[in-house]
Amino acid sequence: MKTVLISGANRGIGLETAKQFSRRGYTVFLGIRNYDNGLKAAEDLRNAGYENIIPVSLDIRDPQSLNDAYRNILQYSPSLDALINNAGIRGQQPQPPATVDIDIIKDIFDTNLFGAIRLTQAMMPLLEKSKNPRIVNVSSELASLTLHDNQDWEFYEFKDAGYGPSKTALNAYTVMLAYQLRDSLFKVNAVDPGYTATEFNGYKGAGDVSDAAQLILKYATLDKSGPTGQFVSNHGQLPW
Repeated sequence: MKTVLISGANRGIGLETAKQFSRRGYTVFLGIRNYDNGLKAAEDLRNAGYENIIPVSLDIRDPQSLNDAYRNILQYSPSLDALINNAGIRGQQPQPPATVDIDIIKDIFDTNLFGAIRLTQAMMPLLEKSKNPRIVNVSSELASLTLHDNQDWEFYEFKDAGYGPSKTALNAYTVMLAYQLRDSLFKVNAVDPGYTATEFNGYKGAGDVSDAAQLILKYATLDKSGPTGQFVSNHGQLPW
């Protein structure tokens, strides 16, 4: 049975992604910072008919928590087929570049960038044992510097100093990691799930969590001919 670890999996896109992986027959490790919430989410999923759901206490800002999560997963499986770096925060708003408190930016980067790197590195020994290891870094269209230079872009006015740049940096890490792993079985991609209606944005997004999760699942289950080191959305490849 294939395995997947999803960070931030107790709500929104992460939760829907867990459901879709379960339907595909995966063992799904629900990475959740609050373990009690994880137990509740796993129970709700099982009661709804989803199988092979295992909650994992996971604080991507705490290296010891990641070590514990690694050992926990190892009790169930010797390998990990897919890692979904989904956990992220918007940070305190607004974030005007000229005046924002730098600690707000640091807080965002510690989760959205460094947290993803910590988790990836912690799980690398398990991923390396998979026959088809896949890493999906959940990014955002707001990461695109090219689009930020386009006055006709829908989100042109959204120029925060923390969230968007943290995803830009995550995209850069995606490129560098994909290059390091280019001669291996790995596929590493940054995926923009779109402006999806979730608690994360106060349900203001126009997209549906099902579509967002389907895109993540697609890039987490690529075959050997699939792309790596790309930045993609439901509309195709995005500019950096």
